[in-house]
Amino acid sequence: MTIAPIGCNIKTVMIMNQIAKFIKENRKAAGLTQEEFALRSGLGLRFVRELEQGKPTVRMDKVNQALAMFGMEAVPGRKVNEE
Repeated sequence: MTIAPIGCNIKTVMIMNQIAKFIKENRKAAGLTQEEFALRSGLGLRFVRELEQGKPTVRMDKVNQALAMFGMEAVPGRKVNEE
């Protein structure tokens, strides 16, 4: 069971976990440590660690900075009503 932090819905947590997995897998496939990835992407090591842990409250501009290292981008989508 996944529990969302206060202020975050479960969907946000699930999406961030997918992004975290993508970043971590691709970073490792590129043969980069977290420190090397942080330096090359221009991000802080703490941010990279939090991102790879799936922290749901990270800044999206920085998420896109990390994703850009692999030719990807997180884009807004239409919110689906959950009834």
